[in-house]
Amino acid sequence: MMSRTLWSEAINHPKEQLPDVRGSHEFINDLTRRDQVFSFLKPPFNPKVDVKNNMLLYVEGVSVSFDGFKAINDLNLYIKEGELRCVIGPNGAGKTTMMDIITGKTKPDQGEVWLGQQLNLLKMDEAQIANAGIGRKFQKPTVFEALTVWENLELAMAGDKGTWHLFRAVLSSDQKCDIMQVLELIGLDTHYKMQAGKLSHGQKQWLEIGMLLMQKPRLLLVDEPVAGMTHQEMDRTAELLLSLAGSHSIMVVEHDMDFVRSIASTVTVLHQGHVLAEGKMKDIQDDPRVREVYLGQ
Repeated sequence: MMSRTLWSEAINHPKEQLPDVRGSHEFINDLTRRDQVFSFLKPPFNPKVDVKNNMLLYVEGVSVSFDGFKAINDLNLYIKEGELRCVIGPNGAGKTTMMDIITGKTKPDQGEVWLGQQLNLLKMDEAQIANAGIGRKFQKPTVFEALTVWENLELAMAGDKGTWHLFRAVLSSDQKCDIMQVLELIGLDTHYKMQAGKLSHGQKQWLEIGMLLMQKPRLLLVDEPVAGMTHQEMDRTAELLLSLAGSHSIMVVEHDMDFVRSIASTVTVLHQGHVLAEGKMKDIQDDPRVREVYLGQ
């Protein structure tokens, strides 16, 4: 259940009083169901994202070169609806470039990238791709350190981001409930008044994931989420990502193999911009090619 501290203290939040949600049957059900993500976090239906074959992301025949160096070389990658996929590989394998291509930061020399069967990501810019339902979390947390945890989530909320709108905005009852539920999910419900700059490294990572969730993405790209974390924070991060899988598709790029083992269903190994191996974690660990190029054996 959501902490009493949040409920009692948030009533005095400067925006306005919290809504009376005691009569909301759906809201109470959300709080008491620990086996699934809150219903409001599920991405909104978008008829243009056609996943009738259960495949959300298509990366097909993609290549890109920088000054003669082929960073991505005929890459083929497919992510299913609701899947949690781990991507590993040595430095320079093309992991960051791959995410840059998916999010529109880099355009490939050749190949195709689709969200569902109808949205061609290569014909969209970064903002359009984000609005289509792809959220990206970088390795270093990019939170607004001078703002409170609550204000960071409020600022990230899907909708009009115009400066004038933000200054004039008054949160609706549903929006307040949305923020409180994300606070509960990321474990920062008792820290909502704290400045983000005073959070621990792990808490900042969770806050940034929460900021992405406020935008209700269909696909989350998460880059090295546990770098610099304590073991306890790593365990909490694993629980968080696993709780989101199913309602979201998640691609996690990570070097910490213990963490990958704790969350991975399917693992993709990149090497020299190409898929070297793909499968269950045990099969990846036993693959002699992976041992040679990634594990150093």
